[in-house]
Amino acid sequence: MTKETLDILIKLAYLVSAILFIIGIKRMQKTADARKGNFISAVGMAIAVVATLLQVNVLTLPEIFVAALIGSIIGWVYAYRVEMTQMPEMVALFNGFGGLASLFVGISDFYLKQVEQGLTPDTVTNISIVLSVLIGGVTFTGSMVAWGKLNGKIYGNAVIFKGQHAINLILILLTVFAGGWLVYDPSVVNVLWFIAAVSLLLGVLVVIPIGGADMPVVISLLNSYSGMAGCATGFVLGNYMLIVAGALVGASGIILTNIMCKAMNRSLLNVLLGGFGTTSTSVVGGKASDMVIKEVGIEEAAMIFDSASSVIVVPGYGMAVAQAQHII
Repeated sequence: MTKETLDILIKLAYLVSAILFIIGIKRMQKTADARKGNFISAVGMAIAVVATLLQVNVLTLPEIFVAALIGSIIGWVYAYRVEMTQMPEMVALFNGFGGLASLFVGISDFYLKQVEQGLTPDTVTNISIVLSVLIGGVTFTGSMVAWGKLNGKIYGNAVIFKGQHAINLILILLTVFAGGWLVYDPSVVNVLWFIAAVSLLLGVLVVIPIGGADMPVVISLLNSYSGMAGCATGFVLGNYMLIVAGALVGASGIILTNIMCKAMNRSLLNVLLGGFGTTSTSVVGGKASDMVIKEVGIEEAAMIFDSASSVIVVPGYGMAVAQAQHII
């Protein structure tokens, strides 16, 4: 097969992938078609991945098949075993892996082109490398903290300490300065490692002040971050499909986060600044420690319902976690 023919097939594969991706997202608008839409989008993304691997000539066809088979088996087993109530933590885990992949691609591309090959990429590529490493690092550690809180492996309440926002602001400003320095002078290789380290630390600091009950909203935001990281990685690799898909995920994630914030009477700005959890323990007219919580069993609950003139049941994530929907 000639190079020209291969290029035409790869472009055709990208076109088919984009069409399937759009059709899949369109079908997700309705509950009845959401499962089929998810499958169609997954097929489209698989085509794009294979086309990209063939384009950059990294792996042979047998190696691509083996890698795809191993990844598919791991994903299928994990998705099959996970409970529906564990879906947010599974999404957080997968978001984290996506962010980690973007971080690795940014660092590896920088070293491959500018350290080993001695090339000097343009300013856009260097900025994309910095963004890929920064957003990818924040997404990875932030998603791991979110997964740990939902899974119960990490303390679920908001962790707040004095000067938290000031520290976050200082770290962000240092990262911006370091990124500008690296773009201006790509020879300072160690600065990239500094950006990676700070981004990993920032991911932890912006998520720990958020309570576990508010974590699904944060996961939606981290999903947006993973899309932005993927978009930046697309600029690094010169892959238009990755740019489009990443931008689509990033934009839709922000929109979904904003919708969820409005539904929960929260501020999107607080989510972006990592202060969302400070509202989850606040109580009007008193402290959270002053609240009196009385737990009742099924029989007592039945007596309360029997004596009530009207009952309003508001189903949500808490009811799913408690497996109370069947009893209710």
